[in-house]
Amino acid sequence: MRKRRSDRKHVLYGLTLMDTGDTYVGVTVADGAALVRAVKVRVQKHFSRAFTEDKAWTLCQAIRSNPNGDWRYEVLEVVRGRKAAHQRERTLIAERQATLNTF
Repeated sequence: MRKRRSDRKHVLYGLTLMDTGDTYVGVTVADGAALVRAVKVRVQKHFSRAFTEDKAWTLCQAIRSNPNGDWRYEVLEVVRGRKAAHQRERTLIAERQATLNTF
């Protein structure tokens, strides 16, 4: 059995509710070169979970409150390695003053 790679590419992304300016910063694994597609799939998962799971997370509450709002996502950075990606995510959350991240 092959050892799992620890240096996979991770995409840091931003999700913004344009109506209010509220933002979220997240990280997801990038499969191949399809960075935007990876983020799109992850954002769709956020929306799905908001309506199928009873989470009290700030992002889920915002999605339930504004399902038809002007939500926009963007690729912020690509980082190699899970640990480095999650460290950078925390930094970006603070820098961007992300209001929809739950701590």
